[in-house]
Amino acid sequence: MEARLLVVVCRLVLEFLLQAESTRVELVPEKIAGFWKEVAVASDQNLVLKAQRRVEGLFLTFSGRNVTVKAVYNSSGSCMTERSVGSERDAAGEFAFPGNREIHVMDTDYERYTILKLSVLWQGTNFHVLKYFTRSLENEDEPGFWRFREMTADQGLYMLARHGRCAELLKEGLV
Repeated sequence: MEARLLVVVCRLVLEFLLQAESTRVELVPEKIAGFWKEVAVASDQNLVLKAQRRVEGLFLTFSGRNVTVKAVYNSSGSCMTERSVGSERDAAGEFAFPGNREIHVMDTDYERYTILKLSVLWQGTNFHVLKYFTRSLENEDEPGFWRFREMTADQGLYMLARHGRCAELLKEGLV
């Protein structure tokens, strides 16, 4: 009985390690730069999903080891933007931002989708959220969405992002 349990535990650990290794992305900044529309969010923290300001879109630009993220939010019907500059950490695809925030590129095909893990340390607690983005304003049912669903199956809380005009304005360069 104990031997069987040990085998099951070893298999689970091995599967976890293989999955963690498969999420390592060799990031090419020039390819991931540009517009991204937020489509879905997953977290095991209800607080993260109930945030008042929800991102509709991002515009990423790179300069050396730094990334500038221009995020657009819908705030009571008005489009608000926020810029933040982060620096690449030692691991490719991981960026640190002021305010104990981090972004890790989990998966991307550069042309249609990207999956980001955002982490923030707030009041002594680490909060994590996985976000699914597309380049398209219309088509969300890409292969990346199914990859996102696989990666977030154990999250517990899951939601699709709201659709709004702020992402459209960001893509057009109007905000």
